[in-house]
Order: sequence, then structure tokens, then C-alpha cells
Amino acid sequence: MDVLKVSAAEFQRNIGRYQDLALRQPVAVTRNGRESCVLLSTEEYRRLQRRAREVLSIDDFTEAEVEAVRGAVAPDDAANFDSELQR
Repeated sequence: MDVLKVSAAEFQRNIGRYQDLALRQPVAVTRNGRESCVLLSTEEYRRLQRRAREVLSIDDFTEAEVEAVRGAVAPDDAANFDSELQR
């Protein structure tokens, strides 16, 4: 999805216009040439929130779940991603 970039001054002068545009695409507000915030439609924000991940620690798992992870075997094609682990 393309992001429309607009200066903070322009955004303030025409906030209604950019609110309308944000219903169709994200609007990045810039300050001193750098993006400072993004205006999204409520629908897009909620979609992203639904996809947010919760981070758990090992203490959040039962012993059975820990054992299931220990016994898991990666599929053969997972080796295709080994290069991403290299530093």
C-alpha cells in the first residue's frame, strides 16, 4: 500500500483533506523531512491490531507444550532459510 507523505504544516492547513485520503491510503506526516506519525483509517488500524502478536516467555507454557516444541522437527525445505541465520 502506497504511503502519501505530507509535511506537518501542510497537514495542519488541510487536515480534513488528509483525513479523507487516509480512508484510502496511509498518510505519513513529516517533520523536518522525517516521518513522525502515520494517519490510518480505523478499519486498517483494527486490521493491524488483530494481527498483532503476543510475546510469551517459556514460563507461560505447560510442560506438555514445552515437550511438544522440543520434539518438533522442521520440514526439509526449512533448510532453504538457513542463510537468513548467518551474520
